[in-house]
Amino acid sequence: MLESVYEAVLAARLTSMGYSVLRQFPVDIAFENVRCEAAFRIDLLINGRVLIEIKSVEQLAKVHAKQLLTYVRLTKQPVGLLINFGGETLKEGVRRPVNDYDPSALSAPLREPTKGC
Repeated sequence: MLESVYEAVLAARLTSMGYSVLRQFPVDIAFENVRCEAAFRIDLLINGRVLIEIKSVEQLAKVHAKQLLTYVRLTKQPVGLLINFGGETLKEGVRRPVNDYDPSALSAPLREPTKGC
């Protein structure tokens, strides 16, 4: 199936379990006085803290983990989940990139962007 189908189903399941789920969460970037709104989009943002990037490929590549690590770093979150539904088993398709994780430091949850900013 397509990644968008897995995203919709996982989002619905997590929502039914009581989690706050945002799909296609926009991430802005700024570089030398240039601001790019929604330069990236996180597939799922759970409870404002857990970033999930969904893939549906035969085998994960290094670029997939780098993509999620970029999102994790830009949002200043400690960790994210990369989930590939296209492999033989789901267990082999789960990665957990870490951004200089410090268990004693609490990161602030991400919030939906305000319109018109």
